[in-house]
Amino acid sequence: MLEARHTMDAPTTTSADNGTSGGGGGWFTPRKDPTTAPDSDARTPDRTAEGRRPAAIRPVGRPGAVPEAPADGTSAPPESTPGSVSTGGPEQRREAPGPISTPAPQAAQHAPSPAVSSLATAPTAGPAPTALTPAPFASTLAPPSTAAAEQHVPAQRPAPGPSPEEAATAPAEEGSPDALLIRRAMAEVAPVADKVTSYFYALLFVRYPDLRSLFPAAMDTQRDRLLRALLTAAEHIDNKEVLVDYLQNLGRGHRKYGTRAEHYPAVGECLIGALSKYAAGVWTTEMEAAWVRAYTTISQVMIDAAAADELRAPAWWYAEIVTHDLRTPDVAVVTVRPDQPYPFLAGQYTSVETPWWPRIWRHYSFASAPRSDGLLSFHVKAVPAGWVSNALVHRARPGDIIRLGPPAGSMTVDHTTDSGLLCLGGGTGIAPIKALVEDVAEHGDRRPVEVFYGARTDHDLYDIDTMLRLQQSHPWLSVRAIIDQQANQQLPDAIRAYGPWNEFDAYLSGPPGMIRSSVDALRDIGIPSDRIRHDSVEELVAAGS
Repeated sequence: MLEARHTMDAPTTTSADNGTSGGGGGWFTPRKDPTTAPDSDARTPDRTAEGRRPAAIRPVGRPGAVPEAPADGTSAPPESTPGSVSTGGPEQRREAPGPISTPAPQAAQHAPSPAVSSLATAPTAGPAPTALTPAPFASTLAPPSTAAAEQHVPAQRPAPGPSPEEAATAPAEEGSPDALLIRRAMAEVAPVADKVTSYFYALLFVRYPDLRSLFPAAMDTQRDRLLRALLTAAEHIDNKEVLVDYLQNLGRGHRKYGTRAEHYPAVGECLIGALSKYAAGVWTTEMEAAWVRAYTTISQVMIDAAAADELRAPAWWYAEIVTHDLRTPDVAVVTVRPDQPYPFLAGQYTSVETPWWPRIWRHYSFASAPRSDGLLSFHVKAVPAGWVSNALVHRARPGDIIRLGPPAGSMTVDHTTDSGLLCLGGGTGIAPIKALVEDVAEHGDRRPVEVFYGARTDHDLYDIDTMLRLQQSHPWLSVRAIIDQQANQQLPDAIRAYGPWNEFDAYLSGPPGMIRSSVDALRDIGIPSDRIRHDSVEELVAAGS
């Protein structure tokens, strides 16, 4: 179960209300009657559907014989027997709390992420394995000496390299034999990607019906993200630097869905089943073996990351809404008090689930640096058909309880350098930009920070007063409002009009279109890619979050 967000999974500042869905329903008692979600589901394959079942897969640690694949290649996928796949653990039985007391003030933690095994170079020869079974992992992870008290905070690191999807737009490069086989299969299924996705979910829910409860009732939002994340990771199996962080974040984030190690083989089996059906013209034993090796490597990194994270952090946090400030008819600033200390870094984001839409998660950036009182704030814009965003803006009230996933994202300040910060925030994308400014101020840095706050109209500059107050308090901070309808100028144009920016690191947060055009503008004026930071679900596959 792969979440689409990124570390790459991060938000488009969540003004687009993107994210992923997951498990964990039934823990709320909402103050208001929930609205029934639209009833939509993946199509179920006919019992005589074409396509052979790939090599059978058994869950981790399950003894016994591996069932044989159908011999004729046309029989329908059999349904799993009840209990064949576990869908939850002790963490899924946490009771929803009452009103949450204020946690004791705690300094922001900046501990590095636990070390998890890197992507190993995949073998390039040999027969196709008969099982997609990640290697046992529990015995290889030594608990840290301070496991009980240690807070997990994703590692702060220098500007990230290109994301998998950015790399996908670059000219094709030579890769390992496995990578070339994987890319060939992906090129074959690209024209029928929608059919591959439908068939993948149909196989998954027919063969493993217990897994259906991990997904939302309506699959229209989730439908493309799981398969897209899987295929993106597989295609870039040789790009270890990018993939390890990506997969570790996915593994940690998927704990909140109830994802367990034994679920991964089922997903891998159905992935290869769908690919072999729709890439039949080029599918070979060697190609299947390459996909088995790639998926086994991918899943093991995620499993190891989840196992290490379980030693030091909960799968999710409950959080009580303490204030709800409606800034405009469709934008609210929501402040919550988590039930346990929630360590994060300025510029990161989290996933949010509301009581009215169980198993529907959306990503939102933190709107401030870590606070001594432990409170967290989010800027939420209600968008058309945005179930979570509309609930948070128009329905949520103080006293309501929501759930938070773990922090994620790499758009954080590198305090080991004195480079200036060029920050571009569009719409509710100003939320993480504000957090970055507060972070620089708290560290006592006097490095220049240039903020461009973009909006369609002056009415959309809902947080401009806060940004101007920060500018008055800090002489190293400059804030410029760029209003499309007044100046007939967009953020990329403003970047070119000012500068030079050769001594600055760039931070971008906003809708996908704004990020794309701003990245192009920054590259055009000479800022290298490794000094441009942004976290975008739509752009970078993620969150999922």
